[in-house]
Amino acid sequence: MSVVEPRANPNLLGHADAEATILDAIRTGRMHHAWLITGPEGVGKATLAYRFARRLLAGQPTADSLALDPADPVFRRVAAGSHADLLTVERVFNEKTRRMKTQIAVEDVRKINGFMSLTPAEGGWRVVVIDGAEELYQASANALLKILEEPPPRAVLLLVCAAPGRLLPTIRSRCRRLRLTPLADEEMGTLLAGLLPRLDVDERGRLLTLAEGSPGRAVMLAEDEGLKIALLVDKLLADMPAVPISRGYEIADLLGRSETGFSTFMDLMRAGVAAAVRESARGRADPDQERLVALRPLDEWGALWQGLTQLQDETERFALDRRQAIVAGIGMLSGVA
Repeated sequence: MSVVEPRANPNLLGHADAEATILDAIRTGRMHHAWLITGPEGVGKATLAYRFARRLLAGQPTADSLALDPADPVFRRVAAGSHADLLTVERVFNEKTRRMKTQIAVEDVRKINGFMSLTPAEGGWRVVVIDGAEELYQASANALLKILEEPPPRAVLLLVCAAPGRLLPTIRSRCRRLRLTPLADEEMGTLLAGLLPRLDVDERGRLLTLAEGSPGRAVMLAEDEGLKIALLVDKLLADMPAVPISRGYEIADLLGRSETGFSTFMDLMRAGVAAAVRESARGRADPDQERLVALRPLDEWGALWQGLTQLQDETERFALDRRQAIVAGIGMLSGVA
Protein backbone atom coordinates (compact mmCIF):
# COMPACT_ATOMS: atom_id res chain seq x y z
CA MET A 1 0.00 0.00 0.00
CA SER A 2 1.38 3.38 -1.00
CA VAL A 3 0.13 6.42 0.92
CA VAL A 4 0.29 9.75 -0.94
CA GLU A 5 1.48 12.77 1.02
CA PRO A 6 -1.13 15.57 1.19
CA ARG A 7 1.03 17.97 -0.86
CA ALA A 8 1.19 15.39 -3.68
CA ASN A 9 -2.34 13.99 -3.41
CA PRO A 10 -4.53 14.90 -6.42
CA ASN A 11 -7.66 13.33 -4.94
CA LEU A 12 -10.04 14.48 -2.23
CA LEU A 13 -13.14 12.43 -1.50
CA GLY A 14 -16.05 14.30 0.07
CA HIS A 15 -15.93 17.86 1.48
CA ALA A 16 -17.77 19.31 -1.53
CA ASP A 17 -19.21 22.18 0.54
CA ALA A 18 -15.75 23.28 1.66
CA GLU A 19 -14.48 23.19 -1.93
CA ALA A 20 -17.47 25.20 -3.09
CA THR A 21 -16.79 27.85 -0.44
CA ILE A 22 -13.17 28.19 -1.55
CA LEU A 23 -14.10 28.31 -5.24
CA ASP A 24 -16.63 31.06 -4.55
CA ALA A 25 -14.00 33.12 -2.71
CA ILE A 26 -11.50 32.73 -5.57
CA ARG A 27 -13.99 33.58 -8.30
CA THR A 28 -15.59 36.55 -6.55
CA GLY A 29 -12.30 38.00 -5.35
CA ARG A 30 -13.46 37.95 -1.73
CA MET A 31 -10.43 36.07 -0.53
CA HIS A 32 -9.94 36.13 3.24
CA HIS A 33 -6.30 36.50 4.29
CA ALA A 34 -6.42 33.54 6.70
CA TRP A 35 -8.36 30.27 6.72
CA LEU A 36 -8.65 27.80 9.58
CA ILE A 37 -9.28 24.27 8.27
CA THR A 38 -10.45 22.05 11.13
CA GLY A 39 -11.78 18.54 11.62
CA PRO A 40 -10.79 15.13 13.01
CA GLU A 41 -7.33 13.68 12.46
CA GLY A 42 -6.87 12.12 9.02
CA VAL A 43 -10.10 13.46 7.51
CA GLY A 44 -8.38 15.34 4.67
CA LYS A 45 -7.54 18.77 6.11
CA ALA A 46 -3.97 18.98 4.81
CA THR A 47 -5.00 17.49 1.46
CA LEU A 48 -7.61 20.24 1.10
CA ALA A 49 -5.11 22.92 2.17
CA TYR A 50 -2.62 21.94 -0.54
CA ARG A 51 -5.46 21.60 -3.06
CA PHE A 52 -6.48 25.15 -2.13
CA ALA A 53 -2.86 26.37 -2.36
CA ARG A 54 -2.27 24.78 -5.77
CA ARG A 55 -5.40 26.38 -7.19
CA LEU A 56 -4.44 29.85 -5.93
CA LEU A 57 -0.94 29.46 -7.36
CA ALA A 58 -2.19 28.13 -10.71
CA GLY A 59 -4.80 30.83 -11.33
CA GLN A 60 -8.55 30.94 -11.86
CA PRO A 61 -10.29 27.53 -11.94
CA THR A 62 -11.97 26.54 -15.19
CA ALA A 63 -14.29 23.95 -13.64
CA ASP A 64 -16.34 23.49 -10.47
CA SER A 65 -13.41 21.90 -8.68
CA LEU A 66 -10.12 22.85 -7.06
CA ALA A 67 -8.47 19.89 -8.78
CA LEU A 68 -5.30 20.45 -10.76
CA ASP A 69 -3.79 18.01 -13.25
CA PRO A 70 -0.84 16.20 -11.60
CA ALA A 71 1.11 16.88 -14.80
CA ASP A 72 0.69 20.65 -14.33
CA PRO A 73 4.01 22.37 -13.44
CA VAL A 74 2.41 24.02 -10.39
CA PHE A 75 1.21 20.66 -9.09
CA ARG A 76 4.66 19.10 -9.56
CA ARG A 77 6.48 21.95 -7.80
CA VAL A 78 4.09 21.98 -4.86
CA ALA A 79 4.46 18.21 -4.54
CA ALA A 80 8.25 18.58 -4.57
CA GLY A 81 8.18 21.45 -2.07
CA SER A 82 9.93 23.71 -4.57
CA HIS A 83 7.30 26.32 -5.48
CA ALA A 84 8.72 29.79 -4.78
CA ASP A 85 5.36 31.17 -3.63
CA LEU A 86 4.49 28.42 -1.15
CA LEU A 87 5.86 28.03 2.37
CA THR A 88 5.02 25.11 4.65
CA VAL A 89 5.45 25.40 8.43
CA GLU A 90 5.14 22.26 10.56
CA ARG A 91 6.85 20.26 13.27
CA VAL A 92 10.32 19.17 12.18
CA PHE A 93 12.67 16.32 13.03
CA ASN A 94 15.03 16.93 15.95
CA GLU A 95 18.45 15.52 15.01
CA LYS A 96 19.59 15.47 18.65
CA THR A 97 16.70 13.44 20.07
CA ARG A 98 16.02 11.52 16.84
CA ARG A 99 12.33 12.33 17.25
CA MET A 100 9.88 14.77 15.76
CA LYS A 101 9.76 18.00 17.74
CA THR A 102 6.64 18.18 19.88
CA GLN A 103 5.74 21.73 18.83
CA ILE A 104 6.25 24.25 16.03
CA ALA A 105 9.21 26.48 16.83
CA VAL A 106 8.88 30.26 17.01
CA GLU A 107 11.74 30.80 14.56
CA ASP A 108 9.81 28.87 11.91
CA VAL A 109 6.74 31.04 12.43
CA ARG A 110 8.81 34.22 12.21
CA LYS A 111 9.87 33.22 8.70
CA ILE A 112 6.27 33.69 7.59
CA ASN A 113 6.27 37.46 7.93
CA GLY A 114 9.23 37.96 5.60
CA PHE A 115 7.93 35.40 3.13
CA MET A 116 4.42 36.89 2.92
CA SER A 117 5.76 40.42 2.57
CA LEU A 118 7.64 39.59 -0.62
CA THR A 119 6.10 40.22 -4.02
CA PRO A 120 4.80 36.91 -5.44
CA ALA A 121 7.51 35.46 -7.66
CA GLU A 122 4.99 34.40 -10.31
CA GLY A 123 2.67 37.39 -10.08
CA GLY A 124 -0.19 35.72 -8.23
CA TRP A 125 -0.37 34.83 -4.53
CA ARG A 126 1.98 33.96 -1.71
CA VAL A 127 0.59 31.01 0.28
CA VAL A 128 1.62 29.65 3.68
CA VAL A 129 0.37 26.31 5.01
CA ILE A 130 0.75 25.72 8.76
CA ASP A 131 0.16 21.99 9.18
CA GLY A 132 -0.67 21.04 12.78
CA ALA A 133 -1.38 24.58 13.98
CA GLU A 134 -2.49 23.22 17.36
CA GLU A 135 1.20 22.45 18.03
CA LEU A 136 2.28 26.10 18.19
CA TYR A 137 4.32 27.18 21.22
CA GLN A 138 2.93 30.16 23.13
CA ALA A 139 5.68 32.31 21.63
CA SER A 140 4.96 30.84 18.18
CA ALA A 141 1.26 31.64 18.56
CA ASN A 142 2.04 35.22 19.55
CA ALA A 143 4.31 35.61 16.52
CA LEU A 144 1.55 34.29 14.27
CA LEU A 145 -0.97 36.67 15.82
CA LYS A 146 1.19 39.65 14.87
CA ILE A 147 1.15 38.47 11.26
CA LEU A 148 -2.63 38.07 11.30
CA GLU A 149 -3.12 41.55 12.73
CA GLU A 150 -1.40 43.18 9.73
CA PRO A 151 -1.80 40.80 6.78
CA PRO A 152 0.06 41.79 3.60
CA PRO A 153 -1.81 41.94 0.27
CA ARG A 154 -1.91 38.99 -2.13
CA ALA A 155 -0.95 36.60 0.66
CA VAL A 156 -3.04 33.80 2.18
CA LEU A 157 -2.41 31.81 5.35
CA LEU A 158 -3.91 28.30 5.66
CA LEU A 159 -3.99 26.83 9.17
CA VAL A 160 -4.57 23.07 9.34
CA CYS A 161 -5.76 22.23 12.84
CA ALA A 162 -7.25 19.14 14.50
CA ALA A 163 -7.74 20.86 17.88
CA PRO A 164 -8.81 24.50 17.32
CA GLY A 165 -9.57 24.88 21.03
CA ARG A 166 -5.81 24.90 21.64
CA LEU A 167 -5.35 27.99 19.47
CA LEU A 168 -5.53 31.49 20.91
CA PRO A 169 -9.09 32.86 20.59
CA THR A 170 -7.59 35.94 18.91
CA ILE A 171 -6.08 33.69 16.21
CA ARG A 172 -9.36 31.86 15.64
CA SER A 173 -11.30 35.11 15.40
CA ARG A 174 -9.06 36.40 12.60
CA CYS A 175 -9.54 33.34 10.39
CA ARG A 176 -12.36 32.21 8.13
CA ARG A 177 -13.21 28.71 9.32
CA LEU A 178 -13.78 25.60 7.24
CA ARG A 179 -14.80 22.59 9.30
CA LEU A 180 -14.41 19.20 7.63
CA THR A 181 -16.67 16.45 8.90
CA PRO A 182 -16.06 12.67 8.88
CA LEU A 183 -16.82 10.92 5.61
CA ALA A 184 -20.00 8.91 5.22
CA ASP A 185 -19.73 5.12 5.34
CA GLU A 186 -20.38 4.83 1.60
CA GLU A 187 -17.55 7.25 0.78
CA MET A 188 -15.25 5.51 3.22
CA GLY A 189 -16.10 2.10 1.78
CA THR A 190 -15.20 3.28 -1.73
CA LEU A 191 -11.96 4.83 -0.53
CA LEU A 192 -10.84 1.81 1.51
CA ALA A 193 -11.56 -0.58 -1.35
CA GLY A 194 -9.16 1.44 -3.50
CA LEU A 195 -6.51 2.04 -0.86
CA LEU A 196 -6.56 -1.40 0.80
CA PRO A 197 -7.57 -3.92 -1.90
CA ARG A 198 -5.68 -6.77 -0.21
CA LEU A 199 -7.84 -6.68 2.91
CA ASP A 200 -10.94 -8.84 2.89
CA VAL A 201 -14.41 -7.34 3.21
CA ASP A 202 -14.68 -8.08 6.94
CA GLU A 203 -11.31 -6.44 7.70
CA ARG A 204 -12.22 -3.34 5.71
CA GLY A 205 -15.55 -3.25 7.51
CA ARG A 206 -13.79 -3.31 10.88
CA LEU A 207 -11.44 -0.55 9.76
CA LEU A 208 -14.42 1.50 8.61
CA THR A 209 -15.91 1.26 12.10
CA LEU A 210 -12.64 2.07 13.87
CA ALA A 211 -11.74 4.98 11.58
CA GLU A 212 -15.02 6.82 12.22
CA GLY A 213 -15.04 8.57 8.85
CA SER A 214 -11.31 9.39 8.74
CA PRO A 215 -9.40 8.00 5.72
CA GLY A 216 -6.03 8.88 7.25
CA ARG A 217 -6.92 7.06 10.44
CA ALA A 218 -8.00 3.98 8.48
CA VAL A 219 -4.71 3.86 6.58
CA MET A 220 -2.71 4.39 9.77
CA LEU A 221 -4.52 1.54 11.50
CA ALA A 222 -3.95 -0.75 8.53
CA GLU A 223 -0.22 0.10 8.46
CA ASP A 224 0.37 -0.06 12.21
CA GLU A 225 -1.32 -3.41 12.87
CA GLY A 226 -4.33 -1.48 14.10
CA LEU A 227 -6.67 -4.43 13.66
CA LYS A 228 -4.54 -6.57 16.00
CA ILE A 229 -4.34 -3.77 18.55
CA ALA A 230 -8.11 -3.28 18.24
CA LEU A 231 -8.59 -6.91 19.29
CA LEU A 232 -6.40 -6.25 22.35
CA VAL A 233 -8.54 -3.24 23.25
CA ASP A 234 -11.80 -5.09 22.69
CA LYS A 235 -10.70 -7.89 25.02
CA LEU A 236 -9.45 -5.38 27.59
CA LEU A 237 -12.74 -3.46 27.68
CA ALA A 238 -14.74 -6.70 27.78
CA ASP A 239 -12.76 -7.87 30.84
CA MET A 240 -13.18 -4.65 32.83
CA PRO A 241 -12.89 -4.14 35.74
CA ALA A 242 -11.26 -7.49 36.55
CA VAL A 243 -7.95 -6.63 34.89
CA PRO A 244 -4.82 -7.25 37.02
CA ILE A 245 -1.91 -4.83 36.80
CA SER A 246 0.18 -7.59 35.22
CA ARG A 247 -2.11 -7.40 32.18
CA GLY A 248 -1.05 -3.81 31.64
CA TYR A 249 2.62 -4.78 31.60
CA GLU A 250 1.92 -7.64 29.18
CA ILE A 251 0.17 -5.28 26.76
CA ALA A 252 2.92 -2.68 27.16
CA ASP A 253 5.56 -5.29 26.32
CA LEU A 254 3.65 -6.36 23.21
CA LEU A 255 3.31 -2.79 22.01
CA GLY A 256 6.88 -1.87 22.86
CA ARG A 257 8.11 -3.36 19.59
CA SER A 258 6.09 -0.85 17.57
CA GLU A 259 7.01 2.82 17.11
CA THR A 260 3.34 3.80 16.84
CA GLY A 261 1.81 1.08 19.04
CA PHE A 262 1.38 3.35 22.06
CA SER A 263 -0.53 6.04 20.17
CA THR A 264 -2.71 3.52 18.36
CA PHE A 265 -3.53 1.65 21.58
CA MET A 266 -4.41 4.80 23.51
CA ASP A 267 -6.44 6.19 20.61
CA LEU A 268 -8.43 2.98 20.32
CA MET A 269 -8.94 2.65 24.07
CA ARG A 270 -10.33 6.20 24.29
CA ALA A 271 -12.42 5.61 21.18
CA GLY A 272 -13.86 2.40 22.67
CA VAL A 273 -14.86 4.22 25.85
CA ALA A 274 -16.39 7.12 23.89
CA ALA A 275 -18.33 4.78 21.61
CA ALA A 276 -19.72 2.79 24.54
CA VAL A 277 -20.92 5.93 26.33
CA ARG A 278 -22.30 7.47 23.15
CA GLU A 279 -24.19 4.38 22.05
CA SER A 280 -25.51 3.79 25.57
CA ALA A 281 -26.86 7.35 25.69
CA ARG A 282 -28.60 6.75 22.37
CA GLY A 283 -30.04 3.42 23.48
CA ARG A 284 -28.08 1.54 20.82
CA ALA A 285 -25.28 -0.03 22.89
CA ASP A 286 -24.47 -3.72 22.52
CA PRO A 287 -24.35 -5.89 25.70
CA ASP A 288 -20.58 -5.43 26.17
CA GLN A 289 -20.89 -1.64 25.88
CA GLU A 290 -23.83 -1.57 28.32
CA ARG A 291 -21.89 -3.62 30.85
CA LEU A 292 -18.84 -1.35 30.55
CA VAL A 293 -20.81 1.88 30.94
CA ALA A 294 -22.66 0.48 33.96
CA LEU A 295 -19.36 0.17 35.87
CA ARG A 296 -19.41 3.85 36.89
CA PRO A 297 -21.80 6.82 36.95
CA LEU A 298 -22.32 8.37 33.53
CA ASP A 299 -20.88 11.75 34.52
CA GLU A 300 -17.59 10.10 35.52
CA TRP A 301 -16.90 8.79 32.02
CA GLY A 302 -16.21 12.24 30.63
CA ALA A 303 -13.61 12.94 33.30
CA LEU A 304 -12.00 9.54 32.66
CA TRP A 305 -11.81 10.19 28.91
CA GLN A 306 -10.19 13.55 29.57
CA GLY A 307 -7.73 11.92 31.95
CA LEU A 308 -6.73 9.34 29.35
CA THR A 309 -6.35 12.08 26.74
CA GLN A 310 -4.11 14.12 29.04
CA LEU A 311 -2.03 11.04 29.88
CA GLN A 312 -1.46 10.29 26.19
CA ASP A 313 -0.79 13.91 25.27
CA GLU A 314 1.77 14.48 28.03
CA THR A 315 3.49 11.15 27.38
CA GLU A 316 3.92 11.95 23.69
CA ARG A 317 4.69 15.64 24.16
CA PHE A 318 7.39 15.15 26.81
CA ALA A 319 8.69 11.74 25.65
CA LEU A 320 7.72 10.05 28.94
CA ASP A 321 7.83 6.30 29.63
CA ARG A 322 5.18 4.82 27.33
CA ARG A 323 5.20 1.47 29.12
CA GLN A 324 4.26 3.10 32.42
CA ALA A 325 1.68 5.27 30.68
CA ILE A 326 -0.08 2.20 29.26
CA VAL A 327 -0.17 0.60 32.70
CA ALA A 328 -1.44 3.85 34.24
CA GLY A 329 -4.12 4.22 31.56
CA ILE A 330 -5.41 0.69 32.08
CA GLY A 331 -5.36 1.33 35.85
CA MET A 332 -7.47 4.49 35.41
CA LEU A 333 -9.97 2.54 33.33
CA SER A 334 -10.22 -0.37 35.76
CA GLY A 335 -10.43 1.94 38.76
CA VAL A 336 -7.04 1.03 40.21
CA ALA A 337 -5.53 4.49 39.60
